[in-house]
Amino acid sequence: MNLAKTIYQHSLQLPEAAAREALEFIQALEKRYGVNVSEPVPTDLSAAQLAAYNRLSIVHVNWQGKPIADRDEANAR
Repeated sequence: MNLAKTIYQHSLQLPEAAAREALEFIQALEKRYGVNVSEPVPTDLSAAQLAAYNRLSIVHVNWQGKPIADRDEANAR
């Protein structure tokens, strides 16, 4: 098992708050080391799920500066 899979397996055992903290730590390390990461495509998707994911990954919504609570909450995470 490679290191990324080992980290993933450990993260599955954490409570939600601790998993979020671990993710934030990893994201801080990415910033520190100048790693430019796009959202990875999950590897355990069915063909239909992968097709849907690919279709959604190109969707762009112009919010025109309107405050949208769900969007703003998601962006704050």
